[in-house]
Amino acid sequence: MVEGSMTQGAGQGPVVRTATLRDFRVPPYAQVPVQSQSVDPGRSGHPGNAFPEGEPPEGYTPTARDLPVITRGGPGDTVQVTVAVDDRPAPDGLGPLYVVGDVHGYLDELVAALTEKGLIDSEGRWSAGNARLWFLGDFTDRGPDGIGVIDLVMRLSAEAAAAGGYCKALMGNHELLLIGAKRFGDTPVNSGAGTATFQAAWLLNGGQKYDMDRLQEVHLQWMSRLDAIVEEDSHLLLHSDTTAYLDYGSTIEDVNDAVHAILTRNDADECWDLFRKFTKRFAFRDEGGPQAVRELLSAYGGKRVVHGHSPIPYLLGEVGTEDGEDDDRPVVEGPHVYADNLAIAMDGGVTMAGKLLVQQLPLRG
Repeated sequence: MVEGSMTQGAGQGPVVRTATLRDFRVPPYAQVPVQSQSVDPGRSGHPGNAFPEGEPPEGYTPTARDLPVITRGGPGDTVQVTVAVDDRPAPDGLGPLYVVGDVHGYLDELVAALTEKGLIDSEGRWSAGNARLWFLGDFTDRGPDGIGVIDLVMRLSAEAAAAGGYCKALMGNHELLLIGAKRFGDTPVNSGAGTATFQAAWLLNGGQKYDMDRLQEVHLQWMSRLDAIVEEDSHLLLHSDTTAYLDYGSTIEDVNDAVHAILTRNDADECWDLFRKFTKRFAFRDEGGPQAVRELLSAYGGKRVVHGHSPIPYLLGEVGTEDGEDDDRPVVEGPHVYADNLAIAMDGGVTMAGKLLVQQLPLRG
């Protein structure tokens, strides 16, 4: 049953909050106090990589602050529908499967969401036994404590494995952006639309000095080894709602090997091209969306695509302000099922006062 209506508005800069972890005792690397940060109005744009007229220009590369899509109303518009967890047991006796949308440095919100689902306890420790948890990428940038988020996910991965479950993560475009900013800095790259640098793109897209100051080799190695795409229980999990994954191989293994090889070769232009392709979005929306999803499922397997990257309010054409006013917040209570029931969007828009989503799969749409 349809329960959302489409609205229009204009986004402002992301609200930068202080991570306190008041109620959770976690390791020292996740307890570093986050100082309040002022937001530079020159780079405080909305949190998506959308294009103001729906389609990117030829040769588009993300070298400027992104703008929201707020004009909808044509054929193929999507609306949010009621979804519920399918209570059938997981295959082969595995634990329940959960996915997490884009976190973007909002550590407090992540801890609260994981606690609400019973995945961690009051001390921030893994408490879900043999459950399976997948993060869909984009751990840093825009929010106050991206490195704290990575440290938490790394620790939970070890704790979950010891308990018979697992906590794993996928490569997002912001992982590629942070890796590039650290490795290549102001080295010029061939952007396809003039000269660009990873450092400039990182700053324009929410890069936080506090994250860069604490970024260590262990974080870079962990990010560089993340897979780009996996299949779990007939769900094809990936970060970006794009078919650009097909450019890197005809099987899941090929795609992941290709991404790892590119990062290992450490060529700035090649890494930039990978980052650029992973910023593409909205391939599953509107009239051609179901066919785009089917192309990925046909190549890589699975019955549904589950992705982050594109905030649900923008998929719906609903754009609220980011000043924290309740009346202006995008109404997102859960995942968005769309594209003929073939795609599940998981980015609730936490950077625009939305909701950080943690969801058990499968869903009934």
